[in-house]
Amino acid sequence: MPCTHKSFVSTVFLTIILLLSCNLANANDPLAEFENAMEQHKGKVVYVDFWASWCVPCRKSFPWMNIMQAKHQEQGLVVLSINLDAQLPLAEKFLLETPANFAIIYDAKGILAKKFKLKGMPSSYLFNRESKLISVHNGFNAKKQQQYEDEIALLLSQ
Repeated sequence: MPCTHKSFVSTVFLTIILLLSCNLANANDPLAEFENAMEQHKGKVVYVDFWASWCVPCRKSFPWMNIMQAKHQEQGLVVLSINLDAQLPLAEKFLLETPANFAIIYDAKGILAKKFKLKGMPSSYLFNRESKLISVHNGFNAKKQQQYEDEIALLLSQ
């Protein structure tokens, strides 16, 4: 049976609705979204960063994470960030001013923050290629940045 324009449009419309509903379902379940992302990036080094719009050091860490992602992506580095703003527009405003070239999970209820026992902002968690947690970092500054880069480089070389 030939594909008509009307059936094609209907199929595309239904596909878009399904995709949107899946994304909305995950938006309500940041834990499932995080677990899916970790599964998707198995075999890669994953740098997970918790942030919020009010976090001043986060404004400095975002450009660095963009650089790290671009520089080491082919070697297997993935940056995954988790936003903890209670109101999505606050995160969106932050991202307009400080763009992110990496994935963002919205966790307005702090589900992942509780799971990770978050102690401060920003906080980051570095996982090796076997998805094992290797190190935890609190804060971000020039001195810590070099330490984080060294740890990432070591994991990527393994």
